[in-house]
Amino acid sequence: MSTPAAHSATPSVAQPDAKQPAPDSPWRLGLAGARANLVPGICLQLFALALLGAYYLHEPSRAALERLATFRVEVGVPFDAVSTALFGAIIPFIVLRIGASTRGRYAFPQMALITAFWAYKGVEVSYFYKFQAWLFGEGHSAATIILKTLFDQYVYCPIVAIPVTWLVYTWAEHRYDSAFIAREVRRPGFYARCVLPVLIANWGVWTPAVAIIYLLPTALQLPMQNIVLCFFTLLLATITRRTAP
Repeated sequence: MSTPAAHSATPSVAQPDAKQPAPDSPWRLGLAGARANLVPGICLQLFALALLGAYYLHEPSRAALERLATFRVEVGVPFDAVSTALFGAIIPFIVLRIGASTRGRYAFPQMALITAFWAYKGVEVSYFYKFQAWLFGEGHSAATIILKTLFDQYVYCPIVAIPVTWLVYTWAEHRYDSAFIAREVRRPGFYARCVLPVLIANWGVWTPAVAIIYLLPTALQLPMQNIVLCFFTLLLATITRRTAP
């Protein structure tokens, strides 16, 4: 798992008389992040496919995953919150702290916010998966998987998931500078400048992964998405990172 260099989604402030370079388009920003993570992303998709194959083709693996699903159902909401916080915040924080160039990215107060955010998101996503199962059914037909994937990636993510996630990570990156967030939101083209690059990178990582996730029983979908989430949060941290002075 890596945290490659990519252009920041946050514009830098130049000196008054400095010649401003043309800003990268949202598509270039998002594609740069996705391309930089292409190899680990492919490895991640292959791992997800291997886990899916193990569930359906290897009886001991299926039994182990069904025990995990049973445990998750018994524990309920605390499992969703704790496991998602672990994979979405704590493990990526440890990875960032290990690297010399990324050690100073987040202080512990910032990580407290991000950990709390992913704990909440674990509960939200769990209910979202249940809603999808109610809306489209729990079958594994091609139509069901396509409908769930499209609704997930092109309705839920653009409207709810990615804007809120950008807000939390950018607020943390800028040390809780609410004035900066307010200025960015008020500036023309906010969605295209700030949210769209993250959304594009999200599609590159999550679209194939979501299709794999929905091939599993509903009780196993959150644990599978948490594995992918660990990688995506590192990608997200790259795209929303604070530009150096």
